Amino acid sequence: MATKLEYIWLDGYKPTQSLRSKTKIVSDFGGTLAECPDWSFDGSSTEQAPGGSSDCILKPVFICPDPQRRDAYLVMCEVLDSTGKAHESNGRALIDDDDNDFWFGFEQEYFLWDPETNKPLGFPAGGYPGPQGPYYCSVGAKNAFGRDIVEEHLDACLDAGLNVEGINAEVAAGQWEFQIFAKGAKEAGDQIWVARYLLERIGETYGVAVNWHCKPLGQLDWNGSGMHANFSNTTLRTAGDKEVYTKILEAFRPVVAEHIAVYGADNDQRLTGKHETASIHDYSYGVSDRGASIRIPLYTVQKGWKGYLEDRRPNSAADPYKVAAVIIKTVKSAKL
Repeated sequence: MATKLEYIWLDGYKPTQSLRSKTKIVSDFGGTLAECPDWSFDGSSTEQAPGGSSDCILKPVFICPDPQRRDAYLVMCEVLDSTGKAHESNGRALIDDDDNDFWFGFEQEYFLWDPETNKPLGFPAGGYPGPQGPYYCSVGAKNAFGRDIVEEHLDACLDAGLNVEGINAEVAAGQWEFQIFAKGAKEAGDQIWVARYLLERIGETYGVAVNWHCKPLGQLDWNGSGMHANFSNTTLRTAGDKEVYTKILEAFRPVVAEHIAVYGADNDQRLTGKHETASIHDYSYGVSDRGASIRIPLYTVQKGWKGYLEDRRPNSAADPYKVAAVIIKTVKSAKL
């Protein structure tokens, strides 16, 4: 029996990479990652290789059922260069978490975008809807726009076996969010990218685009989009000591620039100190503080300083692989 394998990867465009995919037909496939062969593609068409030496290699790293096609699977891949080494665009290869000690929960925000009006769904062609307030977790046609797409995406993610933990309408009209959690940084990144892929593909059938930019409405009084990164390791989950948390949080202070460099393009437009963000020029943390760079969840304090932290700075277009990699590096650098 013929099986369709949809190989998915990230291209080399800067400052923001895009998803690419192509279909491979195989026979007698049993549904395991080990059965997925490496494959090649034309890197000269994706900003990943010169025309004179254009082959790049796709290395399968994650597989799940394709919920929208018969006899098909989605295969997330790393990109290797022609020598078999991790390509410079390969953020997954930067993650130092082979023992899956780090757990990540990403809160992925995005706008559903009308290509005809070049505005979010719910925005009239000639102006703007009413101010923010009624759209967050909204119900009803006056305030919720694009629910059919969002619900179809949720079902597709669940059918694919992705660990989606919830969805909700966000603060701005036409803005939505889904959350994915995984025990292991690499798999958390894999699942976010596959979920993004599914959302893009579903949008095609509705003629609706997905706008991942962190501030697509500019500096108007509308919220931007983030990808808040909730993270923990064994130390954070079992510390039982505020001082341990303080040392880890302070380890982030001297490396702000390193983090901002991979937290998504144009983040200066979003991290203004307004709309539940800290200024990109500052570093702060606080209990239950959504205006801080890193929020200490009330849950963590109530559990006796055993839990997780939320870095609120990554934006909606950031690469979850690179976000996880730099967070892990910083946490491991803390002098405990």
